[in-house]
Amino acid sequence: MGKRAVPMMTIVLLAATSGLALVVNAASAKLGHRPGHPQAEGPVAATPTPGPASPSLPTSPNSTTSRPSAATIGRPTAAPSATPATSAPALKPGKRLLGPGDHGPQVRALQARLRQIAWMSGAVTDDYGPATTAAVRGFQAKRGIPVTGYVDQRTRQRLEAMTHSPTEAELTNAITPMGNTPGKLDPRCTTGRALCIDKTSRTLRWVVDGKVRRTVDVRFGASYSPTREGVFHVYWKDADHVSTLYGSAMPDSMFFSRGQAVHYSSDFAARGYTGASHGCVNVRDRAGIDRIFSQVHVGDKVVIYWS
Repeated sequence: MGKRAVPMMTIVLLAATSGLALVVNAASAKLGHRPGHPQAEGPVAATPTPGPASPSLPTSPNSTTSRPSAATIGRPTAAPSATPATSAPALKPGKRLLGPGDHGPQVRALQARLRQIAWMSGAVTDDYGPATTAAVRGFQAKRGIPVTGYVDQRTRQRLEAMTHSPTEAELTNAITPMGNTPGKLDPRCTTGRALCIDKTSRTLRWVVDGKVRRTVDVRFGASYSPTREGVFHVYWKDADHVSTLYGSAMPDSMFFSRGQAVHYSSDFAARGYTGASHGCVNVRDRAGIDRIFSQVHVGDKVVIYWS
């Protein structure tokens, strides 16, 4: 059979088709795919989309906004120069109105006012002694008043502005330093020398010939060991007593009834009325019980009652 002639158009079409295949195969090889095989599935990188533009600071039409350079970020700005302040002149102590060595009702009223704001503790007296001087000095120092220890006009005005006029109860030591208010004094306490102990108000008053010398807070025995009531007498005093039953210290003990005593209690001072004694009359004011202990004699009455 003789050769057939291939038309020119067919030759051109075959050449174009071969060139296209070469381009496709080359592109597939560049992407790592073999021609004739499906592309493997895998993660597709997301095409980043432009986000919202950052807000810019408002500027006037005729101005431009400049950013601080890296060299100036964090550098403190210069403070405006200030005119040096002139110090106020120091206060000078005023004229002495009341001070150490003075006696009388004015001193008692001063002490009562100092006790109202906890600058003094214990009973008020007519004597301006070391305790009053120390209290006045502390009051003055706390409030920027020249510290002298005596009362001048500035000290008096400041103290009176912070306190009220002392009541009769405050001037006569009818209120304890810790705040308990005694009830009516039992008639059995109004004669002679008596430790007058009121279970209702939880107070002890040291009374001599009807005059109250000292008042302190007290607490009593628990329900299983109650403090006895009635009239007793102090039969033994021991300043440094230690309980043989409980091993606890009982300073300033004044025994009045079969092992029950009036004495200082550190537990009462620390925990207050959340605790109780084993029958004794506990006192938490150490200075107060020290003073009472020094004045009470063996044989003095002890009256325990409900007012």
